[in-house]
Amino acid sequence: MAAPKGEWQLIEWIRSRIHLDPATVPIGPGDDMALVSLGGESQCLLTIDALLEGTHFDLAKAKPRQVGYKAMAVSLSDVAAMAAKPVCGLAWVGLPDGRDMAFAEQLSLGLNDAADAFSCPVVGGDVTSWQQPLTIGTAVVARPAGIRPVRRSGARPGDMLFVTGQLGGSSLGRHLTFTPRIAEARRLAATVAVHAMIDLSDGLSTDLGHMARESGVAAEVTAEAVPVSSAAARLAKTTGRTPLDHALNDGEDFELLLAVGPEDGESLVRANPLGDVRLTCIGRAGEGRGVTIVAEGGERRPLPPGGFEHFKPAAPGET
Repeated sequence: MAAPKGEWQLIEWIRSRIHLDPATVPIGPGDDMALVSLGGESQCLLTIDALLEGTHFDLAKAKPRQVGYKAMAVSLSDVAAMAAKPVCGLAWVGLPDGRDMAFAEQLSLGLNDAADAFSCPVVGGDVTSWQQPLTIGTAVVARPAGIRPVRRSGARPGDMLFVTGQLGGSSLGRHLTFTPRIAEARRLAATVAVHAMIDLSDGLSTDLGHMARESGVAAEVTAEAVPVSSAAARLAKTTGRTPLDHALNDGEDFELLLAVGPEDGESLVRANPLGDVRLTCIGRAGEGRGVTIVAEGGERRPLPPGGFEHFKPAAPGET
């Protein structure tokens, strides 16, 4: 019988078959970025992402400049998740044969809109054309810049769990216009000891599961503490789902989820160092495994990963 198919099954399979020298690659597959030593004190962080027409954007609703912006911003959000500082970016595009020069120029302008906002020049890449929908990929090189990279795997029992911003309903437009939380991540990491962090690309339920699994802890979320966006409330009126369900599972919020110790967590509650960006404690890490959500009445139930799955399991009977 074939092994079950899924994103994390594939990642674990890849991990089991590569053997990295930790002196050269201190952080390998499975985190938001890889960390590579270049000799001496020099280190760089690397990430790469791909966006597919029909999956990550709809050109009937999004302008090509917005698509270019999102492509670069997605990789910059990975930089935020590690509390790193971007250095430069690369981009590659598979242009549908029917798209003209003006379309390609707008894509490029969007890439540079995001890159320029974070002093991360696009220094190269590749362009090709094909008889398929638009595909656009980005890679970013970053550096620690005085802050030790924050991994997904450092959460500890007793840690308080926080998120930035508000969640849910990003499909109404925010997924094309979000601001990567690079400045906020570095401010947090400079203010308190951030044990673990991840950007919320796949949905809170899924990404919290990633953090809990990689850290070897359980996680508990208080339902009424989850910051639900007004967009999630609007979307719920047309989907038959609750605003909370959208906040937990929609994905592409590109906010930060972080774990800090109780003392540091209480200091963040008392004095949010992020100014206008909301910072909310949504729960705690504990002993054990899995993710639990606690309803307003105190009822506890498992919170399964309901966000985006990059590599969907096969349907019954498929291999």
